[in-house]
Amino acid sequence: MEHHQCSYLNKKENIKVRLSRIEGQIKGIEKMIEEGKYCVDVLNQIAAVRAALKKVGLIILREHTKGCVLNSKGTRKEEEKINELMELIEKFLK
Repeated sequence: MEHHQCSYLNKKENIKVRLSRIEGQIKGIEKMIEEGKYCVDVLNQIAAVRAALKKVGLIILREHTKGCVLNSKGTRKEEEKINELMELIEKFLK
């Protein structure tokens, strides 16, 4: 896998705050499991974490599209970047 400059640097602090919140939610789920909390409550928290992670991924995907993909327009890497974007979108839709 090639490494490139990341496009999400302008969103880095926002992403870090979101990831810290997700980390707290996961620790809360661990505590719920340890305490034997009701399954529905645990599953609701898991759904919340999944939604929060999806949002972080979408922020990064949006920045990638604006930065890497749009900046490749008219270059020989344009098709490669579009294919890369489509693969990412397919992963997110799974």
